[in-house]
Amino acid sequence: MNVPVRRALLSVSDKTGLVELATHLVHHRIEILSTGGTAEILASGGIPVIDVSSYTGFPEIMGGRVKTLHPKIHGGLLGRRGIDEEVMAAHAIAPIDLLVVNLYPFAQSIARAGSTPAEAIENIDIGGPAMLRAAAKNHAAVAVVVDPADYAALLDELEREGGATRLKTRARLAAKAFAHSASYDTLIAHYLLGREPRADAAFPDVLPLVFTRVQALRYGENPQQQAALYREPASGGSTIATARVLQGKDPSYNNIADADAAIQCVRQFEKPACVIVKHANPCGAATRTTLLAAYEEAYRTDPVSAYGGIIAVNQELDAASAQAIIARQFVEVLVAPGVSDAAQKILNTKPNIRVLEFGELAHGRESALEYRSVSGGLLVQSIDSGAVSASDLELVTKRAPSDSEIVDLIFAWRICKFVKSNAIVFARHEATIGIGAGQMSRIHSTRIAAIKAADAKLAVAGAALASDAFFPFADGLVEAANVGIRAVIQPGGSMRDREVIAAADAHGIAMVFTRMRHFRH
Repeated sequence: MNVPVRRALLSVSDKTGLVELATHLVHHRIEILSTGGTAEILASGGIPVIDVSSYTGFPEIMGGRVKTLHPKIHGGLLGRRGIDEEVMAAHAIAPIDLLVVNLYPFAQSIARAGSTPAEAIENIDIGGPAMLRAAAKNHAAVAVVVDPADYAALLDELEREGGATRLKTRARLAAKAFAHSASYDTLIAHYLLGREPRADAAFPDVLPLVFTRVQALRYGENPQQQAALYREPASGGSTIATARVLQGKDPSYNNIADADAAIQCVRQFEKPACVIVKHANPCGAATRTTLLAAYEEAYRTDPVSAYGGIIAVNQELDAASAQAIIARQFVEVLVAPGVSDAAQKILNTKPNIRVLEFGELAHGRESALEYRSVSGGLLVQSIDSGAVSASDLELVTKRAPSDSEIVDLIFAWRICKFVKSNAIVFARHEATIGIGAGQMSRIHSTRIAAIKAADAKLAVAGAALASDAFFPFADGLVEAANVGIRAVIQPGGSMRDREVIAAADAHGIAMVFTRMRHFRH
């Protein structure tokens, strides 16, 4: 059913396209009601506007906290056509056929540096959500618009339908209004819960979550699956969800997942570092004095798997590194905090390479929680921020690791955290030389790491090994010893720790425990 629009109420915090919208509404002889700053902008643009206070006969009070909470406003929005005309006439309530409202900028308020709780509270909109919900509930007669991106389509429909709106359009806009209001309330709930001193505040009885869509993806993990990328509205910093595409097609679902793993892994290092990820696992990683050297060492670990991989670096990508990468391999995605002009010119010669810039790289992760869907539910946990230093290591063998071995052990431990369990990482001189990932038994991960090193013609003798969880039996450690591993870092805690330690001593291996596990499933 088409409903002619005769009266509209405009009250927006985002003034984008406001004057143009109102100009077209006046063209259709639509009376405009408005409030505060919105009314001032319209009046200064020469648009006839009726201030809500003069319309209701009740002034704004309490610093603007109460202005639209009035029966003439809510009755005009909620009045049912063909049912409520008599009561509306008795109370001089005129119908409002179009509501254009977007809410106080709460997300921007709490994201601003130096924001205080008092400022956040004042940016909680009350009248706006109440009007949105009223209009959306009565979408049989009222059109409600919350997004300036919808102005053009609304005006096109008014022009096409002779100043009226269609039910189909009103229903779609109502759904968007309820989603807008729900996300707004969720942000507020999330903020207030985050201020609670309780230890379990991150895991409330009802978990409020809101994500905004960044883009629809061509498909999901496989072509038969649909997918989209969403972002936490209050998130910031250097994340894959906020990265900027400098060239190439938009990244795919798998590209985004792998790039996220690469960013989180490479951000652990302060020295120039490079991580190459393939199918969610690092297949090579290194840190050196230059990005070029770090890339070359990371690539050496597993050139076969590096083909078509995702490469992440932790400093601005320079021309020498860019040239080496495109000369040596096919790369799906290249991610960096920034890309120099010289490097960008080189990359432009390979326009199919997706190049993502994620901005200033802060050490640590912006979000404190991570989420994983399960059938009918959601798993939520704090991120694995566990780390160890040399002073945290517990020596359990007769031989102590040398200073250089400790450096390699800690490097391997950092990489191991981002390898799918069961995870084994061989490393030498702060570069991986073999990685075993995602196996059902630890001994097979150890064998795969050795095979990878042999395939790449990298000597294992004297290298360090990291295991994401304890060795349940001595066989995995013996397998490592037989290929030349000389130092091991692992959590410890197995019922057979004594057997594993004895095997290490028998092979002259220095072994340290972290008392910390890094499972990644």
